[in-house]
Amino acid sequence: MRYLSLEWIEAMQANIAASESMSHLAQTHSIGVTQVVTDGPEGNVLYHLQVGNGIATFGAGPAPLENVRLEQSWDTAVAVATETVPAQEVFIKGLVRISGDTQYIIDAVPVFAALDSAFEAVRNLTIYE
Repeated sequence: MRYLSLEWIEAMQANIAASESMSHLAQTHSIGVTQVVTDGPEGNVLYHLQVGNGIATFGAGPAPLENVRLEQSWDTAVAVATETVPAQEVFIKGLVRISGDTQYIIDAVPVFAALDSAFEAVRNLTIYE
């Protein structure tokens, strides 16, 4: 499946829905993140992670309760997704534009750590072109 395709987003959602750690974290954390990836093979893509009230969801479009929006190019997103470049590096270099309340990101570090398991589960099934 192609990275950021609807099929990929649905695979991510299935992994997140099945994750006990994400469900547990959703009881104590709350964040809505919209990711915007520009200039991809199919144009711009918006997808989201919504966590809170014991529920964690991942889907197409903006977060229903958006706290933070991250925007990056296709090349940057692929570099992070394939672990060619560490996520911290793209933030430090300003390759990701952040808007909203960044305190939500800081407070949700355990959520992003758990999210990595879902990414790992679909990484080998994903085509990055």
